[in-house]
Amino acid sequence: MKQTQLSAVIGALIVGLAAHGAQAGWPGDPAKCKPDAVKAGSVCMDKYEASVWEVPATNLAGKSNKGLITKIQTGAATLANLQAGGATQRGVSSDDYDPTTCPNNGQGCADIYAVSISGVIPSSRITWFQAQQACFNARKRLPSNAEWQGAVSGTQDPGPDNGSTDCNTASANAAVNTGSRSGCVSRFGAFDMVGNLGEWVADWVPRSTMCLGWGTYSGDKMCLAGAATSGAQPGALMRGGGWNMGTWAGPLSVDAGYFNTSGPFYSDDIVGFRCAR
Repeated sequence: MKQTQLSAVIGALIVGLAAHGAQAGWPGDPAKCKPDAVKAGSVCMDKYEASVWEVPATNLAGKSNKGLITKIQTGAATLANLQAGGATQRGVSSDDYDPTTCPNNGQGCADIYAVSISGVIPSSRITWFQAQQACFNARKRLPSNAEWQGAVSGTQDPGPDNGSTDCNTASANAAVNTGSRSGCVSRFGAFDMVGNLGEWVADWVPRSTMCLGWGTYSGDKMCLAGAATSGAQPGALMRGGGWNMGTWAGPLSVDAGYFNTSGPFYSDDIVGFRCAR
C-alpha cells in the first residue's frame, strides 16, 4: 500500500474512533433513554416523581394485562392505558397499599408498578422497600444518592413559592400534579426533584441524630450527622424535601433518618420517590 493510501486509511480510522467515542460516552452510558425518562450523565432518570399503580392480571375486558405491563416496563404507558387496563393508583390520599400482598417490608408487592407520567398526583405514604419493589417491577431501580445529586443540577433552590411555576415547597395542603410547576426542572429535564415529595434514593447509612445544616453553604436541610447508637433501623436517604418545607427543601436537602426515625420503614404524605435505569 502506498504511503498516501496508508495515511488516508489511518486518518479515516482516527475520525471513526473519535466519532464512536463521542457517541458512546463513558462505559454504561445509555445511548437513548425510554420515553418516560431523561438522560442525566450515565443514568436515565425518570422525568417525573413516581405514581404507583396496582395492575390486575386481567383488564376490564377480561383479557390479559400483559400488554399494559410491557408498556409500563418500556416507559410507554399513558394515563389512558392505565385506566383502560383497570389499574388503580395507590398512595394518593391514604396509605392504601394492600398489607396482605404488599406489606411495608416490600415482601410480595408483585402487582405494583412505578410509572413516570405527567399530570397526576405522585404517590406518597410509601416505605423504601415498597418503592424499591415498585421500581423493580417496572424494570427500574431507585437511583443512587450520587445519581440523584447529578440529575437535580439546575433545579431552583427555593426562596418564595409563587404557587404556580416555582417548586412546590410552601403548600398548605399537599403534593401537586407531576410536571405542573414549569420552573421546577433540572437542566436535564427532570421535574419536581425539589419540593413536592421527598424522594427515597437507594443508599443507606447509619441513622442520623442531628440536623446541623450546611452552614454558610446552603439553607437546605442537612440531617446527616451524629450516628444513632440505639434502635434497629438504618437511615435510608431521602432527598429534595417536600411540599411544606420552605427553604429547607432544595438540591442539597438530605435526611438520613432524623425525622423518619423508622428508617426505610418510614412512610408519610410527604414521602415519595422516582426511579432510574
